[in-house]
Formats: sequence, structure tokens, C-alpha cells
Amino acid sequence: MAIQFNFVSSMLILVLLSISSIEGQGGGGGGVIDVVAKFGAKADEKTDLSKPLLDAWKEACASTSPSKIVIPKGIYFLSTATLDGPCKAPIELQVQGTVKAPADPGAFKEPKWIAFNRIENFKLSGGGVFDGQGTTAYKREGCKGHDYCGSLPINLRFDFLTNAMIQDITTKDSKQFQANVLGCKNITFEHFTVSAPDESPNTDGIHIGRSDGVNVLNSEIKTGDDCVSIGDGSKNLVINGVTCGPGHGISIGSLGLFKNEEPVDGVTVKNCTMTNTSNGVRIKTWPGAEPGTCSNIHFEDITVTNVSSPIIIDQKYCPWNKCKINEESKVKLSNISFKNIHGTSARPEAVKIICSATFPCENVELVDIEITHSGPTGPAVSQCSNVKPKVSGKQNPAACSAPIPARPTPTA
Repeated sequence: MAIQFNFVSSMLILVLLSISSIEGQGGGGGGVIDVVAKFGAKADEKTDLSKPLLDAWKEACASTSPSKIVIPKGIYFLSTATLDGPCKAPIELQVQGTVKAPADPGAFKEPKWIAFNRIENFKLSGGGVFDGQGTTAYKREGCKGHDYCGSLPINLRFDFLTNAMIQDITTKDSKQFQANVLGCKNITFEHFTVSAPDESPNTDGIHIGRSDGVNVLNSEIKTGDDCVSIGDGSKNLVINGVTCGPGHGISIGSLGLFKNEEPVDGVTVKNCTMTNTSNGVRIKTWPGAEPGTCSNIHFEDITVTNVSSPIIIDQKYCPWNKCKINEESKVKLSNISFKNIHGTSARPEAVKIICSATFPCENVELVDIEITHSGPTGPAVSQCSNVKPKVSGKQNPAACSAPIPARPTPTA
């Protein structure tokens, strides 16, 4: 159902945005608004773009006909900006240039750089770059190896948007998450590029939470944390055609840490490639902690190259040893499939399915798994705990054939 749902959603978005481009010169305001020509923005890397951008947004948001805001080619400095709706008609923000954030993490009062909030029928496009200049933050004392750098700004926040398209945009070197999606309905990322070094901490490429109908299509993500991370309350997600690496793979979770988490239901990850990542496709939940559910999750047609943990369900997820490791996870996992996953593992544990003893995984399926490992520690192995997967097709390594060590290797 997820694929069908999101295909319809994408078609709706495209129709709405086609209307935007066709009617952009209509009455009631609207048309093309150039932040340089009309509002005096300067591509000199020092004059703040904030006021020209907010002035352009105010005009576009008040228009009763579709508008397009253009940031022309050049390099701009932007301190921070929050673009609020609701607006009266569709808006496209076309970024042709490069927009740079303050390099100093101390310049931010809130954990966000650019935010789009409560907007309907919105498009962000243009081939431009949002450069978070996060190198200083990556070296910040107490950040790497710690549980959060929560006060650091996220490059792009998309909060409570309905019918949105993010297309041909690059986000790079964010100080925290590259893009965060919260409370959205029908939002598509296509040809979205994420670029950050593998040593950048907590820089998830796209983090999704409490959203319905999110598509991530034909995108390239290189970062220091999860390429895509899926939090609680996520429904009807499709991730298709994503290349990931470096990074921590495509992950659902971590789940079960906080009270009142909402179910994760309906996630399809397909036609994706992971290269030199610490994980491939993963579900991670905290031991002990809080209850939750995660169901109808499908990983299919995945290529892994030198990936440390290609297939992993980890219900003993315990980074920084900040958990009740001797307790069982209270998150119930069900209806999960891994199909046609092939390539090479950097470690022997190519398949690791560690489920909760209190709530064992239900209806897990392994189909056509072909993952090899060459190294002094032996061939690839498959480990399972508290799960009886349905197995079909080729299985290399043989499904659930290796014992679980007393202390499983922790994952990033």
C-alpha cells in the first residue's frame, strides 16, 4: 500500500506545482520575485540574506496567485530564516546559488538554520546549495562520542508541510541533521544531495518523524550518521534509488527511548546502494525503556559493498552504554521482509537479527540473501535471536546458522 499511496501523493504534488509554474504570472500578486533585483540581496558572502528573503516570502505568502522566489547564482550569507505559512497560494523557492550559514556554532540561538513551517503546496528547487559550514562544530569538545549535540543547528527543517517537493537541492556540512522532516503529509525529496564527511557526528542525511507519505527518490547521501533515519510516527514511506555512503546506512529508529512514541507503519526501502557504511538496512530499538510498535517494513533490491552490518535488527541498541542492557526491548516488531540483498560485508556478521525476548519479532522474511565476507575471521555468518524467520530462495550465509555471542558487537 505504501508504494501506491506515495505514487498518488507524488502525482498530486506534480499537478499542483505544474499549476504554480503555469499560473505564476497571474493576478493578485504572484509571479517571479528576484531577491536581488527587487529586495537588494547581495551575493558578497557577508551581507545577510535574511531580510531580503523574508521580505520576498512575505510578499509571496500574501499573494492569491502562485509565486516563485528566485535566489540567483552567486554565494550568499544567511544568518538564519524561518519561512512561515499558511500562505494563500502555492510558492516555489528556486535557489540557484550557494547559501552559507555562520561558521560559528555560537551564532545560533535555536537548533535550526533554515526552517519551512506550516506551508501547503510548496516547492524548493533550483540546483542550489545550502552550506552549513559545520567543520568547526564537528571538532567541538564533547560533541563527537556524546549522545547529542542537540543545541547545534539543523540545516533544513521542514515542519508541518502538506504537498511539498524538494528537488535538485544540495545540503552540505550541516552542524547537526542535514534535513529534518516533522509532522509533514505528502512530501517528496528527489535528486536531493547530502554531502558531509564521515567523521561528522549526528549529521543524519534526512531524519523523518511523525509524517505520512514521505518519498526519498533517486538521491545521493554521504554523511557521518544515518543516511536516512526514520523516527516514531512515520507512516507510508518510500525510499527508492538512494545511494548511501559514507554513513550509517538506512535506519528505522532508534525507537522505544521516549514515552508516548507513535507507531511506525509502512516503510519500503528499495533499489538502494550502500558503500563503505557501518550498517546497511537496520531497525534499532532500545532495551528496557518505553513500549512501541513497528510493522510492515520492507527492504528489497539492496546492494551492499564493504558494509559492516548489512542486515540488522538490533533490539539491544545501546550507544554510549546509556541503557538498561540487561532488560528487553518493549517495542514490538512485525511483518518485516528482507528480499534480494546482495554484496559484501566488512565483518563476518552479515545478517544479525536480535529481537526482544519479551516481544519476539513476528513474521520476518528472508528471501534471496547473497552476502559474502573474506577475512581472517572466516566467512559471513547469520545470527538470530528470538525470531523464527520465513526463509526462501538463496541464503548465503545460511539463515540463523551461527550462535549469538554473549556480548554482541555494538552498532553505531
